[in-house]
Amino acid sequence: MNASTTFDNGINGVNGKDDKDNHAATSADARANKADDAPGKESEDAASQAKALRDRLDATWQTARDVVSDKSKIASAKAKEAAGTAHAYAREEPWQVAGAALAVGVLVGLLLGRR
Repeated sequence: MNASTTFDNGINGVNGKDDKDNHAATSADARANKADDAPGKESEDAASQAKALRDRLDATWQTARDVVSDKSKIASAKAKEAAGTAHAYAREEPWQVAGAALAVGVLVGLLLGRR
């Protein structure tokens, strides 16, 4: 069988001259009709996948917010503790705190005065 014979057989099937090829064309039409129904199913699948993804993202977002909230509370508690410790130290040793503040002020003044 050469290429022209194969081509002619293909044309016969398209023109409906051969029953076997005609049946194949009818089957192809049936598959095409089923394929027309498929976009509806695909869109339903896509919608359900999108909803599942949205639900997962919402759950992850909520978890992230909870973690950040917990870490923020811990940091706030540590900052309050440090402030309380600094306040207590300043009350117990006021001259040392004043001397440290004076030293920092002089150092900053010297650095800014050189410019």
